[in-house]
Amino acid sequence: MNFQQLRIVRETVRQDFNLTTVANTLFTSQPGVSKHIKDLEDELGIEIFVRRGKRLLGLTEPGKELLAVVERILLDAQNVRSIAEQFSSRETGNLIIATTHTQARYALPEVIKHFKADYPKVHLVLHQGSPREIAELLTAGEADIAVATEGLESIPEVVTFPCYTWSHALIVPQGHPLTQLTELTLADLAEYPIITYHEGFTGRTNIDRSFTDAGLAPDIVLSAIDADVIKTYVDVGLGIGIVASMAYNPERDGNLVRLDLPGLFKPNTTRLALRRGIYLRSYAYAFIHKLVPGLTEEKISESLRKEMVVAL
Repeated sequence: MNFQQLRIVRETVRQDFNLTTVANTLFTSQPGVSKHIKDLEDELGIEIFVRRGKRLLGLTEPGKELLAVVERILLDAQNVRSIAEQFSSRETGNLIIATTHTQARYALPEVIKHFKADYPKVHLVLHQGSPREIAELLTAGEADIAVATEGLESIPEVVTFPCYTWSHALIVPQGHPLTQLTELTLADLAEYPIITYHEGFTGRTNIDRSFTDAGLAPDIVLSAIDADVIKTYVDVGLGIGIVASMAYNPERDGNLVRLDLPGLFKPNTTRLALRRGIYLRSYAYAFIHKLVPGLTEEKISESLRKEMVVAL
């Protein structure tokens, strides 16, 4: 048994049992992948994969149990390397953050600015994607930290911590009739075409739920994942916009007005997520502390230990 065989087992599942893709991902040949699998099965005396001819269709029952162990072994091997790097070069390395456009554009710039001032030799990578893509990057070990509002709390492989709470706001062109109202209602908003986030992004679920609970069917004429796109189409008169309040900047968005919407939509909580069992370098804890000042290394470690006991 060797690490390459274990990597092939894990990657085969990740690539939906397509051995050609597995070979390309691991920079080897398909016959080599097949041989590694066969050698491991022969050594263990079990079949790991369900087959139809030469095609792999899924995991056998022993294969499912084996995969969990393989994931732990490979994670521990990664942790061994991280521990060695931590003590040989404390302030150099890579830190990979998976997050949404909204977080990368509006919430993280000041955090990253101060982090880079303290750790100039750490190479920081930002992966932007949908909440589902962010979760996949984290659970696959391709990101160290995830930051998003949706899609992280329900994943058993990760532990999450609240970062901050934020609300939606309305943006309209200067002089819009809604700016004349002293108190806005959902019915007022529903009178106009609406531009907001795509489903599954930036609190869209809370927006839809509020209208549904009020018995209203808003005319959402355009949805996007990017608040800047939403503001652009509000500016050209396509409709009114519902965005994260932090996405409005009076200096950059001078043609638009932000109207707060207290009580109309449920507040949203952005969360930070870590993969269970991961060993974090000291600079990763420093980044987390800058994003969530009250979240210390001790608190994170304690929570991870509690979560692991519950999982067992």
